[in-house]
Amino acid sequence: MSTTAVVRADSMEDLVKAAEAEGMLTTIALPHDWCGYGAVIEGFKAKYPKITVNELNPDAGSADEVEAIKANKDNKGPQAPDVVDVGLAFGPQMKAEGLTMPYKVSTWDEIPENIKDADGHWYGDYYGVMSFIVNKDLVATTPKDWADLLKSDYAGQVALAGDPRASNQAILGVLAAGLAQGAKAGKDAGEAGLNYFAELNKAGNFVPVIGKSGTLAQGSTPIVVAWDYNALSWRDTLAGNPPVDVVVPEKGVLAGVYVQAISAYAPHPNAAKLWMEYLYSDEGQLAWLKGYCHPARFNAMSAAGKIPKELLDKLPPAASYEKAYFPTLEEVDANKAAVTGGWDKVVGANVK
Repeated sequence: MSTTAVVRADSMEDLVKAAEAEGMLTTIALPHDWCGYGAVIEGFKAKYPKITVNELNPDAGSADEVEAIKANKDNKGPQAPDVVDVGLAFGPQMKAEGLTMPYKVSTWDEIPENIKDADGHWYGDYYGVMSFIVNKDLVATTPKDWADLLKSDYAGQVALAGDPRASNQAILGVLAAGLAQGAKAGKDAGEAGLNYFAELNKAGNFVPVIGKSGTLAQGSTPIVVAWDYNALSWRDTLAGNPPVDVVVPEKGVLAGVYVQAISAYAPHPNAAKLWMEYLYSDEGQLAWLKGYCHPARFNAMSAAGKIPKELLDKLPPAASYEKAYFPTLEEVDANKAAVTGGWDKVVGANVK
């Protein structure tokens, strides 16, 4: 696995033929209301109708995706994922465990250096910031910051959008809470975030239910800590029933990057490569942006005038992102270890 394939324009035809011969692409953990993935998948299917997209477990977390590759190393059937979309910390972990197939897309040079593996084992796809989405029918006063969530006004209302022992989104939600306490990113902020959620849980404000648009609307989780692109997508899907607020907190504004990788054991390696080419094409990148995610090639595409103004106008104001902190991989790893290792002992809430 020391060599890295690089697709050139004149070899795309061969790649398409090879992918169509395989006839299938197996994805995992891609909810259709996450980052515009519904439209992304439909766009790929429309462009390559000879390839069936087999979608596994849309609600899985990053750790579940890694385990799915491990569990299906010797399985070439439909339960073996070809590709994964995981939190930044999981990319190097998968490479170290020999779970990734190196591959560089044709737009490789426009992916920022600090969010990709030099050999092409994993590469950043999009980012967002942690936010609160609030059911206005059930929450009288919209919280503006992390400290507000500790108030008695929010008893039995606050949830994370995942299990913080396995979900990257939830793990980084804990980090954001820790940053809001003034802790340094990494292990310190992870521990501060755990203490914050322990206090939130002790106060009776934390709900140990994985927050989604459905639980938000039903009222079991009236406030959900989630990536802004998820929150904004849920807002659109709910279409005012119930009315919601999406808030980027005043402190602890955390930016999170997700990464793509191809399984080293992919049953359909050419379809996997073609999927990556589609995701990192202008069409794929704009589809993510329509889903409120800032794609990896955003800066390069913006400089080239490739992003429609009406699309930019739909995004949250730039001021909400000015205080965003992009943690290093080392900080993300240290936080992940602190949160996954300490959640049960420090917080003691069995999220499911």
